[in-house]
Amino acid sequence: MTENSIHLATVWILPVLIAVTFHEAAHGFVAHWLGDNTAWKLGRVSLNPVKHIDPFGTVLLPGLLLLMRSPFLFGYAKPVPVNFRALRSPRRDMVLVAAAGPAMNILLAILAGLSFHATSHVPANAGQWLADNLQNAFLFNVVLAVFNLFPLPPLDGGRILVGILPRGPAQFVARLEPVGMVILIALFMLLPLLGAQLGVNLGFASQVLASVTGAIADGLLWLTGNA
Repeated sequence: MTENSIHLATVWILPVLIAVTFHEAAHGFVAHWLGDNTAWKLGRVSLNPVKHIDPFGTVLLPGLLLLMRSPFLFGYAKPVPVNFRALRSPRRDMVLVAAAGPAMNILLAILAGLSFHATSHVPANAGQWLADNLQNAFLFNVVLAVFNLFPLPPLDGGRILVGILPRGPAQFVARLEPVGMVILIALFMLLPLLGAQLGVNLGFASQVLASVTGAIADGLLWLTGNA
């Protein structure tokens, strides 16, 4: 492994682990606060990364994207189990539990942006390493928050949609959960590949995601004094 590869790995490992760990722990904490002790009893209301690591989503997927020099990095942890029926007000609290993960990622992005101002007070070599970590933490947390807010179950955005829609449409959206990941793979991977073969731009879902991510990132950079 080259020195550049080692540096690249070390400035991504911490941001990814912290982002996915805090995301899932936030779900579990809010669920516990609102009456569901499922995650609490399983030890998932924890900031210990080992409790949340998914071998593929937290380790292999980000690693493969790094090795492939992908223009974006993504990963995920084991979903925190939530029994929505145990919540005090299931429909309302489902929204709060689902929103807790992306909200935590936005908070982490803000903290990374604010912390960036301190890098000038750190020795040059360590300062550059810290700056790279904070930059990656900022970007990864924004991407993770926006992607999870995509309005399709099992993503958090889909759960929020189920909680706020009238009962009929909510039941329709909820029934999409078993095929939700298949739809996401089609939208973000298969359609763009098909479009490339046909000479047609079918990457509209990725473009929307990139536009929203860029707009939120710009807003947070301004908020933290980095614009």
